[in-house]
Amino acid sequence: MLKNRRLRWAVIPVAATLAIVLAGCTQAQLNGYLPGFEEGESPVTNNTERVSGLWTTSWIVLLIVGLITWGLTIWAVVVYRRRKGQTGLPVQLRYNMPIEIFYTIVPLILVLGFFAFTARDQNAIEARFDEPDVQIEVIGKQWAWDFNYVTDDVFTQGIQGQPDLEGEKGALVESEIPTLVLPVGKKIEIALEARDVIHSFWVIDFLYKKDMIPGKTNYMSVIPERIGTYAGKCAELCGEYHSLMLFNVEVVSEADYETYVDSLRAAGNDGQVSNEYDRNLNLPGTDAPTAEEGN
Repeated sequence: MLKNRRLRWAVIPVAATLAIVLAGCTQAQLNGYLPGFEEGESPVTNNTERVSGLWTTSWIVLLIVGLITWGLTIWAVVVYRRRKGQTGLPVQLRYNMPIEIFYTIVPLILVLGFFAFTARDQNAIEARFDEPDVQIEVIGKQWAWDFNYVTDDVFTQGIQGQPDLEGEKGALVESEIPTLVLPVGKKIEIALEARDVIHSFWVIDFLYKKDMIPGKTNYMSVIPERIGTYAGKCAELCGEYHSLMLFNVEVVSEADYETYVDSLRAAGNDGQVSNEYDRNLNLPGTDAPTAEEGN
């Protein structure tokens, strides 16, 4: 009874301290310093809180495990240190069954726990919408992006980042960076294609990226929830100018999105960009010339 009372009095100040510390944390700190979180603002997409929750919870669990491990290590060093006047080796034990079981069960529980929560969140993030509001096709190419607005049957074609000769060293011309425009609050399905080599579509503030593989279509389903402009880049080393394969994602109101689509149509960007210049001509079923035809 006395021991339980002491334990309770020890837990109360620790819990109070944690509550005070967490209450003083900013939104970025509470979400593990991940991008896409600002004080008083909604999450960037419907998936960002899920990703940050998995990230921060994992770190909390691992820090607790680390503190326990460090504490036991320091305790063993202090308690079982060699005293003055002692000689020889301490008493040797072949094994300790409870400790052996503990060291086997705890890592197993951690691994299974991480796997279960990761699988749960991955299934939710990867689930495709039954009826998306807007369908978009993104085509990666060395070293830029083409965007097909499939639902509205218009497109844009991009070029790689261009150096700004009048700006600071290393700066790029912002107006030349390809921009993908998305309506806020809508179910967006993005089909990801690659025209030449493997690329990776990464919107940093979305906390999500996905590979683009020639001959294979991958999908990203997302609901943008905050109006703003978000930086994106290719996250797969894809050749000499990989670092210039940048793009922006601009989340706008539905009215502004419709205006943008109308501007593309007025500019003559009707239809869809295809993989006509696909380098992958050696796949079965293609019309690539053979050695005999070449001769």
